[in-house]
Amino acid sequence: MNVKSDPVAPINWPTVGMFVVTALICVTIVPWYGLTYGYSKAAWIAMLVVLTTNEMAITCGYHRLFAHGAYTAHRALRLVYLLFGAMAIQNSALVWAAGHRVHHKFIDDVDRDPYCAKRGFWFSHLGWMVRNYPAGDPDFSYVRDLERDPLVAWQHRNYWTITLSMNFLVPMAIGWAVGDFWGVFWLAGFLRLVLSHHLTFLINSAAHYIGTQPYTVENTARDNGLIAVLTFGEGYHNFHHLFAQDYRNGVRWWQWDPSKWFIRLMSWVGLAHNLRRVPWFKIQRARVQAQFARAELNLGRVSDGETLAHFKARLSEEYASFQRVVAHWQSVRSQFMVDARHTVHDSWERWTLQTQIKEMEQALRQQMGRMRELCAEIG
Repeated sequence: MNVKSDPVAPINWPTVGMFVVTALICVTIVPWYGLTYGYSKAAWIAMLVVLTTNEMAITCGYHRLFAHGAYTAHRALRLVYLLFGAMAIQNSALVWAAGHRVHHKFIDDVDRDPYCAKRGFWFSHLGWMVRNYPAGDPDFSYVRDLERDPLVAWQHRNYWTITLSMNFLVPMAIGWAVGDFWGVFWLAGFLRLVLSHHLTFLINSAAHYIGTQPYTVENTARDNGLIAVLTFGEGYHNFHHLFAQDYRNGVRWWQWDPSKWFIRLMSWVGLAHNLRRVPWFKIQRARVQAQFARAELNLGRVSDGETLAHFKARLSEEYASFQRVVAHWQSVRSQFMVDARHTVHDSWERWTLQTQIKEMEQALRQQMGRMRELCAEIG
């Protein structure tokens, strides 16, 4: 793809029309109706409930289940994801997952990443959808597994029928049930849709521009707690781009990730299984590696030769210590995997291996602290 030719890529009129019409309704009819007739409390609650179901269908379903296979789900739960995911009008799960897998494979590649952040905030937030860019064409070779899923294939074949039915029938039914037909129709129908779109789009745009990079500096993805709150846990994007198969985005207990909590709840009631988690040692190792990368970048700003030599020596010493811990972990992990494949009669030996892994995790945490201090000294 020739990036310079992209400005003349044909306009995607159906998508542009949808964005323009829904936005106009939200800035004209929605406030006019509120000022003229007012909205009931039930209408606002309905809007929040439907918005939540849409967003969770995208985060837990389209994203973590279908795009990344971070867990497996019961047929009933997958059907709910597909129905309410279609209601969010972000394309079928098949198309969505195809584009997202390409995004992960070619992140920041201006020619192949469908919503490459390096092409600008506007492009990654909305611009990539309003024109028919070649990188945006779905490549179904990346989703052969989903093509074989009967439910995903059914939703893909009947996408617009499901989408229109969910977007009109659900708000209308709720509005009739609570006695505020038009209030629910405008809030849970149109305001909800526009909010759902732009909250999701923040992950493609803001989460690649604003925040920290505690796990990797190899791409533009950032961790941002505020975006996590707005997007049901998807804001820990730096972690996600390094460990995409983990069902969690907010890996720490205190990080806001309702999608993670919902998936875990579904596992407790038997609707989700095989929840994939990255070993804590690998997470700690990534954090230390990111600190080494930052330290090396900071060294480029040190001009005094003697000071530079001093910091290089300390960095070399820390890296040697890091390599020793990683080599030890790989050895212990190999032994642990051997034990896991066979019946272990010596529970003491197994406990010893687990203890060693905990000790190595602690060693990495301590080195993380030393690396922070070193980076601060380098400036």
